[in-house]
Amino acid sequence: MKLHLSIAVLVATSALAACQPAAEWTESEAPKRIGLDTAPSRIDLRFAPGSDRLAPADAKRLHDLAASGAIAPGDRVTVSGGGGPRLAEARAAAVSTELLRYGIVTSGSSLTAVPTDRAIVAVDRTLVTLPACPNWSKPPGSDFTNSLGSYYGCSTAVNLGRMVAYPTDLASGQPQGMPDGTPAAAAVKRYLTDKVTLPAAANVGPIASTSSAAPGAAGGGASGGAAGSQ
Repeated sequence: MKLHLSIAVLVATSALAACQPAAEWTESEAPKRIGLDTAPSRIDLRFAPGSDRLAPADAKRLHDLAASGAIAPGDRVTVSGGGGPRLAEARAAAVSTELLRYGIVTSGSSLTAVPTDRAIVAVDRTLVTLPACPNWSKPPGSDFTNSLGSYYGCSTAVNLGRMVAYPTDLASGQPQGMPDGTPAAAAVKRYLTDKVTLPAAANVGPIASTSSAAPGAAGGGASGGAAGSQ
């Protein structure tokens, strides 16, 4: 009798094992991480000998780079000046003042190999790559592990990548310290003196709807976040 019972249990166990998939679905099949790629660049600027005045050609080049978006407010920009300590600080401040007119906030750098009568502007631009969403790779009808769906978290990652103002902050945090009120004060001063800097025409594009909405329904902008957040 015990032999027959053991055989019956073995047969039942084998039948249940046959119903179980050979390999369970894993979270690695639906990665929802934001990709970050940093594109550094370096700009050498010349100054008049012994002064903190940019050479005219380099001043124009700096303005053109900022106006065209080659240097943007979302970049992490550091400036190092050459010369003695006071002159180097004055030159870095002169470059920072010019870039601030375009909403670009700079920080100081500890570079020591800056040539005389020069300044080096280091620009770190971080590009965000969104995850492949939506992801429905997990079979909905064979969840033996009671795990989360493959789409779970997709909209959160996509929305973060689209809305972040300074993508470099996703790669590394800002240095600790007191907040810099210069950009806000400069914006108010430009507004009060009627010297607001308009965006370059090359950086302004049309805002189009990505889908047609029924009458009375709200339309979605081209840069809107992902829907269906879970």
